[in-house]
Amino acid sequence: MKHVAIGVHLRREDVEPLATPIAAGELFFSALDVADDQPLGDRELLIRIARVRGALLERATFIAVRYGYTFSREAEAVQLARWKQLLEENRGNVEMTLKVAATSSVARPDRHAFASGAGYLRALHEATQAADADPKFRVEAERLILPHAVKHRWAHRDEKSLELSVLVARGAVDEVREAGERLKETGVPFLLSGPWPLEVFADADHE
Repeated sequence: MKHVAIGVHLRREDVEPLATPIAAGELFFSALDVADDQPLGDRELLIRIARVRGALLERATFIAVRYGYTFSREAEAVQLARWKQLLEENRGNVEMTLKVAATSSVARPDRHAFASGAGYLRALHEATQAADADPKFRVEAERLILPHAVKHRWAHRDEKSLELSVLVARGAVDEVREAGERLKETGVPFLLSGPWPLEVFADADHE
C-alpha cells in the first residue's frame, strides 16, 4: 500500500474521514491509500482524487501539493512553518482563476535552432513573457473582479495565454462568478474556474 498526497491541512479534523491524515509536525497531509500495483496515472484514481480534493476544500482551505508528492522529511522541515502560517492566514480564503487567450504573442521557438538547452529555455521564457491579452479586457477584468480579491496575480502560463489568479474570501466566490458573467459582455472568450485550494499563492517563488 502506498500513500498519494493531496494537500496540507491545519487540523486533523479537516482531513478525516475523507482521507488518511499523515502528521507532519503540527500540520497534516491528506492522502489516499492506493494499492502498490495501481498506476498513479490511472483514470479511476485521478477521478477519485479529484472527488476527494473537492470534498476537502468544501470543509476547509488547504495547500495543494504536486501530484505524486513523496513524503520527504527534508522538504517538510523547511516548509512546515511557512505552510502553517499560510493556512492560519488564509483559512477563510480560496483561489479562483481566469484564463484568457493572448492577442499578441511571439511564436514558440524551434528547439532544433538552439545549440544548448539553456538557450532554448531562455527563448521559450521570452516568448511566453511576450504574450499579452487585450489591454481593454485586462482593465475590465480587474475593474470587475479585483474589488472582491484579497490578492491577485497575472501570470504567463504559455506563449498563447495569460492567467489571472485571485485569492478571495469563501463568501466572495459568488460575487466573483457574477463579475465573470458581466465580463462576458466584452465579447472576449475566457475561462473562470474555482474555487481551488491554495497553490499560486502558496508559491514562495512569487511572494
